[in-house]
Amino acid sequence: MARFFKTILFTAMTVLFLLPVVYTAANAFMDANELSYYYGSLWGYGQKQYMAFHLFPDRWSLQSLYEVLLATPEYLLKFWNSLGMTVLIVAGQTVVSVLAGYGFSRFRFPGRGPLFAAVVMIMMMPYQVTLVSNYIILDRMHLVGSYAAVVLPGIFSSFGVFLMKQAIDEIPDEILEAAKLDGAGQWNTLLRIVLPVSRSGMISLVLLAFIDHWNMVEQPQVFLRDTQMYPLSIFLAQSLSHTGTAGFACGVLAMLPVMLLYMNFKEALVKGIALSRIK
Repeated sequence: MARFFKTILFTAMTVLFLLPVVYTAANAFMDANELSYYYGSLWGYGQKQYMAFHLFPDRWSLQSLYEVLLATPEYLLKFWNSLGMTVLIVAGQTVVSVLAGYGFSRFRFPGRGPLFAAVVMIMMMPYQVTLVSNYIILDRMHLVGSYAAVVLPGIFSSFGVFLMKQAIDEIPDEILEAAKLDGAGQWNTLLRIVLPVSRSGMISLVLLAFIDHWNMVEQPQVFLRDTQMYPLSIFLAQSLSHTGTAGFACGVLAMLPVMLLYMNFKEALVKGIALSRIK
């Protein structure tokens, strides 16, 4: 009986989590007339006075996808803006996090404990807490209005340092001592031993950092002045204020990179989080 109720509970939770994804994907195949009929009330027009819950299209159409992918370059431009900024942030954050995590894990230096405690404290703070200070610093550096204003704060992420430090801590000391006895220097040890052994932790960092910055909204709105430089996530966050019919199709476009990454690296993600002792 307990197993039956657990099955019902987990099935209900799965449906609850998957419903927005299925809803978005299915509605992306509606044509403009059907979208206006069911959702026009969101933008102050349409035949219905209220928004109807309409899961599957009455007639399947590629009109919205055609508008997003081919007819209107603005949407693909925002997609490439998102992809470019996210890839740069993830690449830079991975390098910085690996080096800093290796330093915290394997070196003993004055102030190591308080400094790492500060890293953990910053990690636990919402990003909005440091938004003003970041803006002031970037403005003094004359970077506000450029992509660098979004990319640089993302590269120096305290979460990545914490995750890689925890992952490298799991490497047995005997392996590193053996490398040292064989004459391997710090760079050889890092590149040939630490990185391959902590591969799962690095993949977890890449995936979590990608998801975090792929969905960023506050940073581009604050640090970028030209709306043409905005990522796709801002359009999705403001989709209710637009009268277009491309919201669902853009939602599908935004889901694709994250879904592809997860499907290809889900086992390494779970293993990396387990090794990092993140609860």
